Amino acid sequence: MTIGTQIADIFRYPVKGLSAEPLDRVTLGTGEGLPGDRRFALAHGASRFDVENPGWQQRREFLVLAHEPRLAALQTGYDEATGVLTIRRDGQELFRESIEAPAGRAAADRFIAAQLGPDDRGPLRLVEAPGVMFTDMETKYVSILSLASAEELGTRLGAGIDIRRFRGNLVVEGLEPWQELDWPGRELRIGQARLRVVERIQRCAATNVNPDTAERDLNIPGFLVRRYRHADFGVYAKVVEGGAIATGDGLALA
Repeated sequence: MTIGTQIADIFRYPVKGLSAEPLDRVTLGTGEGLPGDRRFALAHGASRFDVENPGWQQRREFLVLAHEPRLAALQTGYDEATGVLTIRRDGQELFRESIEAPAGRAAADRFIAAQLGPDDRGPLRLVEAPGVMFTDMETKYVSILSLASAEELGTRLGAGIDIRRFRGNLVVEGLEPWQELDWPGRELRIGQARLRVVERIQRCAATNVNPDTAERDLNIPGFLVRRYRHADFGVYAKVVEGGAIATGDGLALA
């Protein structure tokens, strides 16, 4: 059944906690998340992340927006072909290095640490683990958000809501507000891919951070609970049949 929606935006987050990178199209793999999403993370000085035996770790081992709103001031991009990470602040490019090489990664560590300021836990490290996405859940999902839900939430809050606060992968338009919260257990066809919606996404304090100003200017989880009796925004979906998707692709709900 066609439900009259389409993909408005596709986002990935090359470094957990840092900014969104928009994409026009991407190819999803069966059982995988969005390619390149949360490939890297910033392990704080007290993190138990083991560089000799890297693997998925819970979010408390890394710098995240919920606790480090200053991360939002850094706009990042990552070129998979060259390994080059670029970092901008206020629109000005301040860092460009290949983080494939140890020297480049060490330079990224120093630069990001200088931007964030002192941390009593010790020096941060930009880390990765082959085949791992540093999402908040170990299982690889694609997250789906609705523009209509963000607009309705903003109306209730009396403030414009930038969809980037929710750090999702696929942003859809054309739904009724909150319609997507009824999708768990159902399947979606998007472009050449098929996804099964697994569960709602419960929100944390990361959504309180303005992606432009890096300030905590709203209490979105608290408002969701007071107004809607839940803290959910968006849904997780598992890719059950891989394929190419692009902005403008329609969605069909099975």
